[in-house]
Amino acid sequence: MLIQLAIMGVLAALIPLTVVWVSSDTNKYRKLVWVTAFLTFDLIMFGAFTRLTDSGLGCPDWPGCYGHANPIQAHAHISAAEAAMPDGPVTVMKAWIEMIHRYLAMGVGVLIIAIMAIAWRLWLKSKRQDNTVAPWLPTFLLLFVCVQGAFGAWTVTMKLQPVIVTIHLLLGMGLLMLLAWLGTRQNRHLPVAHGALSLRLPAAAALGLLFVQIALGGWVSTNYAALACLDFPLCHGEAVPTMDFANGFTLWRELGMTADGEYLPFPALTAIHWVHRMFAFVIVAYVAWLGLRARKIAGIERVGTWLLAAVCVQFLTGMSTVFLKWPLALAVVHNGGAAVLVLLLTMLNFLARIPSQAASNRAATRLSAA
Repeated sequence: MLIQLAIMGVLAALIPLTVVWVSSDTNKYRKLVWVTAFLTFDLIMFGAFTRLTDSGLGCPDWPGCYGHANPIQAHAHISAAEAAMPDGPVTVMKAWIEMIHRYLAMGVGVLIIAIMAIAWRLWLKSKRQDNTVAPWLPTFLLLFVCVQGAFGAWTVTMKLQPVIVTIHLLLGMGLLMLLAWLGTRQNRHLPVAHGALSLRLPAAAALGLLFVQIALGGWVSTNYAALACLDFPLCHGEAVPTMDFANGFTLWRELGMTADGEYLPFPALTAIHWVHRMFAFVIVAYVAWLGLRARKIAGIERVGTWLLAAVCVQFLTGMSTVFLKWPLALAVVHNGGAAVLVLLLTMLNFLARIPSQAASNRAATRLSAA
């Protein structure tokens, strides 16, 4: 089974590798990094689809499906489980959704191995002079994706325990952030105005706040609290409804249960939803302000424009999910919007550091000339 799964991972990576190989881009390493980032973005979107269709336990074991490499081989087991519990977590469709998610994840892992190998080769070939291909970040990426895979396994084996699923989501966003940083490092950059330095701390703060909001959003999704408030901007007709923060934000507990093993009360779900909603106002206001500032600085104005547009769309999709009762397609798009914000804020953080890097390089050049 493990050999078959490894083959599926390689096959999943073959298409993006072929895209890179036949590309006219002379810098194929840069192309590979961005293609991997794109596939990671797709993986996050498909992971949201997997979670929102309740397919996380479509194959209740890991890494295979009932001990097999694909749902075709496990068809008898899946059919028996579906017949015993027609509305349960195991169906043929859910099994395929879960396994496709795993195949994509393995494909990303293969691509990261390729990135690391190429980075080491290019760096050694440059006699350790070309810092743009320094292999330390790609090597860390491989370790990071292994940790991500472990949480993917625990998501299944621990039966969708909310804190594990939320960490799995955060690690997926973190992987996207690291790939975006690596990809931006490979790009050719236009001169960036020195005023970008003033955005270093605000941009870093925005990225940190965004990850807090993603964690809160993941906590809403994994606890099935999306429909705990069906009106907007009020919740149950009140600005501050009845809420149970203690049970809602107890991290180590089973899905749908309190730490004492009782069923999670509805005020706990309300608290989870309300906190995510209130923090969204903070994120939207702060990121919009940051985008407006970035638009005024030469070299990063385009990123600022995209950031402003993305946060507005994200706010609209968030409101729409409430008004339209959390439709699947819109919920997946909302998850994708968070990933787009991670990409843009990572790029902004990198670009805000270019002027200081250029100044350091000029100072080093003057010292060597003296």
